[in-house]
Amino acid sequence: MARSGTLRNAFQGKWALVTGASAGIGEALAVELAAARANLILTARRGDRLEALAQRLRSEHKVETQVIPADLADPAAPQQLFNATEGRGTAVDVLINNAGFGYYGEFVTGDPAWQRTMVEVNCTAVIDLTRLFLPRMVERRRGYVMIVASTAAYQPVAYMATYAATKAFDRMLAEALAEETARFGIKVSALCPGPTESEFGKVAGSPAAASRGRGFQTADIVARRGLEGLVRGKHWVIPSLANHATVFVQRVLPRRLITGAAERAFRPDSVKTSLKK
Repeated sequence: MARSGTLRNAFQGKWALVTGASAGIGEALAVELAAARANLILTARRGDRLEALAQRLRSEHKVETQVIPADLADPAAPQQLFNATEGRGTAVDVLINNAGFGYYGEFVTGDPAWQRTMVEVNCTAVIDLTRLFLPRMVERRRGYVMIVASTAAYQPVAYMATYAATKAFDRMLAEALAEETARFGIKVSALCPGPTESEFGKVAGSPAAASRGRGFQTADIVARRGLEGLVRGKHWVIPSLANHATVFVQRVLPRRLITGAAERAFRPDSVKTSLKK
């Protein structure tokens, strides 16, 4: 499929850092950026996957790539990524804050350490990376920052309480930074996908049926629409018309009605069983 000339005009020859690039939406974003002739800095925990992707992008799109395995749950990782890129003279003009994960289940029975780590990766690492790279973009008077949030950012979600809260944080941060930095020629956007074919459900511990199915978008469509929205200067992008409609309904109906419906929709089988007793 031919890529938009708009993306190539925006990204050609620039260096883009993509976190969580080893699978899912992160990998798809890297592919779309390479197709637009951006050079890629790929980071995630799984170095073998990153190396395979880097080789593929070099071969198919003739772009430069750099692989930096890192775990963003480590507080030192953002600075290490900065030192290995901007610190060595590589101007990062595109920052894609994609790394993140979720948790499915009752809040009271969830592993506190796992949920704390989710906040570290989904929120703290986003702050640290953006705070490191954004000042250089301001100095150069150019740059793009994407923060991958979720349609869960628009409402509380029972049984995914911490995850939805982190994504609300991500969306609000992106929209605020978009206003702060516009005068410097920088574009910031929150990508807010709904259900997407990826490894998210497996990592979150959701039932197999929740991992993919009818109404799920492919990661490449989500990535392409997200990047197109970023280039157009949209402060947030919901890449599905159906999800747009759902978010609109959430804004006009009473909040308690929406959260109650979400609780029933996401209720785990263990809770359903206990309620029947």
